[in-house]
Amino acid sequence: METIGSLWMWIAFAAIVVVMLAVDLLVVGGGKSHRVSLREAATWSAVWVAVAFGFAGALWWYLDATGGRELANEATLEFVTGYLIEKSLAIDNVFVWLMLFSFFAVPAELQKRVLIYGVLGAIVMRTVMIFAGVWLIAKFHWILYIFGAFLLITGIKMWWFAEEKPDLENNPLVKWLRGHMKITNELQGERFFVWREEAGKLVRYATPLFLVLVLVEVTDLIFAVDSIPAIFAITTDPFIVLTSNVFAILGLRAMYFLLADMAERFSLLKYGLAVVLMFVGVKMLLIDVYKIPVLVSLAIVATVIGASVVLSLRRSAPARPVGPVTDAGKP
Repeated sequence: METIGSLWMWIAFAAIVVVMLAVDLLVVGGGKSHRVSLREAATWSAVWVAVAFGFAGALWWYLDATGGRELANEATLEFVTGYLIEKSLAIDNVFVWLMLFSFFAVPAELQKRVLIYGVLGAIVMRTVMIFAGVWLIAKFHWILYIFGAFLLITGIKMWWFAEEKPDLENNPLVKWLRGHMKITNELQGERFFVWREEAGKLVRYATPLFLVLVLVEVTDLIFAVDSIPAIFAITTDPFIVLTSNVFAILGLRAMYFLLADMAERFSLLKYGLAVVLMFVGVKMLLIDVYKIPVLVSLAIVATVIGASVVLSLRRSAPARPVGPVTDAGKP
């Protein structure tokens, strides 16, 4: 596998991830369950974005000194583009988490533990899939066409079914779990399992929070399958692919709490994400015909996501009163 990452770069990246995870899991939201405020979530979201761009700056500085300006510009641009794509797709992941917590009526102060496992699961799954994907592409170049077709079809389906809401009550996985496990009717704090005495024996019951955890991890896997091929349209360098993905995932909990109270205001974002997936799919299908410059890809992705956010906010803005305001009706 060809990569810009030297041994010490991988070690430095691993150290940064460990520190960031420790901060995210132990500092963000405090050491015990409580409702994370909008201000706290916004502050930490800004911190994670700043750290990612700080890493991009450090990467450019190092490569400029060791590999030349052209390599530094290209690799850093690939990182930023990959980060933006993966961060955008991660928002859809957050919306699914919101839906799951809402369906199972999990209060905000009990969501922290599930989100911790959700972030860790996402990092592990993406790491495994990234190295598997890089190996497959190195061995079988034609698999890029399969990835491209998959992303194009996924984008079309996302656009087509953008307004549909999943039927969790009849979800096959939920029905299977309920048919094969004893599950309590009510939440038991942050616990996933509890013991209850039945006929003189202790019987283990899963709680609804465990169902949420399973569904969160399954959605992590589904979104990893959707998003990992997208970054391969930008670069196949494992160092760039993994770092951009992990930086996009870290801080996902802060983003969750930031969007928790205003998810409905981004009603058009899913359409923007669908367009991004379709564009990336087409880019990958054309990779041996015409290689779209990374800077053009970055501009298109940023424009599409930015436009969908702005249009969503304008669409959800309260209507202004029409006509002059009078004192009619006052005593």
